[in-house]
Amino acid sequence: MNSAAHHDRYGLPLSTSSAEAAEAYREGVDLMFSAWTGAAEAFERAITLDPDFALAQIGRARIHVFYQQGDVARAKAATARDIVARHGTLRERSHVETLALAIEGRGDAAIASVLGHVEDWPRDAVVLSLPLGAFGLFAFSGMADHDQARQDLCERYASHYGDDWWFLSSYGWAMTENGAVARGRAMTERGFAMRRDNAHAAHALLHAMFEDGSVDDADALVEEWAPGYDRDGILYGHILWHQALGALERDDAAKALAIYRNVLAPQVNAAPPLNVVSDCSALLWRLSAYGHAVPGELWREAEDYAKRYFPKSGLPFVDVHMALLAAATGDNTALEARLRAIEQRLSDGKLAAGPAVPQICRAMQAFAAGDARGCATLLEPVLDDVVRIGGSHAQREIVEDTLIVALIRTGDLPRAREFLDRRLHRRPSPRDVRWRAAAA
Repeated sequence: MNSAAHHDRYGLPLSTSSAEAAEAYREGVDLMFSAWTGAAEAFERAITLDPDFALAQIGRARIHVFYQQGDVARAKAATARDIVARHGTLRERSHVETLALAIEGRGDAAIASVLGHVEDWPRDAVVLSLPLGAFGLFAFSGMADHDQARQDLCERYASHYGDDWWFLSSYGWAMTENGAVARGRAMTERGFAMRRDNAHAAHALLHAMFEDGSVDDADALVEEWAPGYDRDGILYGHILWHQALGALERDDAAKALAIYRNVLAPQVNAAPPLNVVSDCSALLWRLSAYGHAVPGELWREAEDYAKRYFPKSGLPFVDVHMALLAAATGDNTALEARLRAIEQRLSDGKLAAGPAVPQICRAMQAFAAGDARGCATLLEPVLDDVVRIGGSHAQREIVEDTLIVALIRTGDLPRAREFLDRRLHRRPSPRDVRWRAAAA
C-alpha cells in the first residue's frame, strides 16, 4: 500500500511512495493547466514509476478525453477507480469519482460532484477546473447563466488561491466572458506574467482583447508569443484562429484564409477534434458570410474530417458547427438526419440547451440556401438562448453575425442597425463599423 508521503502543488497529499512519481504528476497538472505539450507524457511517467498512482491514471484519462479517445479514457478511469478504492484517501476517492463522471459524459452528476468536492477540498484545483472555460462542465450544461456561474465559482474560492498563476488566468477569463472585461483582462495579465509558457492564459487574454476591441494588441500578442508555442500544443490552432478573426476585422480575407490553410485545416492541425471542427467551420462560415470566396474543397475536407469524429448528434455546440458544414456543402441528408436526432432528444426532455439548438441549425441551412429572410425569422427569436450551446462569446457571435448579414440582405436595415449599435456600444469593431455604414 502506498503512503501519502507527498503532496501536489496546492498542498494536498498524494498516495504514492515515489517522490519521482509525485513530481511527474505535479508537472503533468501544470502542463495540463497551461495547455502545454508534455502533459500526457508526464502523467505516463508517473504511472510507470507507480502503477498504483490513481490520480496520475485519472489525469492521463482526462488528456485522452481532450483528443476524443473515449474508450481509452473510460478504461483508465475504471483503473483509477479500482486503485483508489483499495488505497486512496477520502479526498482522492472523491477526486477520481468526479473526474470519472466527467469523462463518462455524465455532466449533471459531475457538476454536483464538483460542487460538493470543492466545499470540502477547495484547493483541489484539478476538480475546480472542470466547470471552468468555454468547453467546461458549466458551458456544456445547457445553462443560460454559465458565464455568471463560472465567475461566481471563482469568487467563492479566490481566497484559497491568492496569486496562483492558474487561478488568476481562469478567474480573469471568467470575468471577461461575464462582461467584466477590464477587470478580467487585468487579472489574466497578472497570471500570464507569472507563467508565460501558458497557452490558456494567452488564449484568455486574446478573448479579453476581442471583447474590448483591441485588434492590434491581439495581433501583436500572437506574433510575439505564438512562435514559442509548439504547433502540437492543444491551443496552437485556436490561438491562430483568433488572429484570423483579427484579420477579418480589417477585411483581410487573404490573411485569414492563409491562416486557415497553413494552421487550421484538418490535414495540418494537431488540435483535438472539437477544436478542429469548431475552428474550421466557424472561420470558413465567417469568410463566406462576410462575402469572401471559400474554395469548395475546404468545406468538403472539413466536413469529411468532422463526420469521422462526430457522426452522431451529441453536444449542442458540436451540432451547431456540424450544421454549418452540412449547410455550406449542401449536405441536406446529413443535416436532416442530425436534426431528427436533435429534435427527438428535445421531445424526450434530454436536450438541456433547449429548442434554440435545432432552430439555429435550420437557420444556418436557410442562410446557406440563400433564404436570408427565413434565416432571420428563425434566428431572432432564439438569439438570447444561443448562450446555452456553450463555447465562448467570440465563438457564439457567429450566430448574431449571420443574423445581421441576413437582415442586411433582406433590406431590414433598421433591425440590423439596432444589433450593430448595441455591439458597437460594447466594443469598437472595425468590421461592425463597416457593416453599420452599409446599413445606414
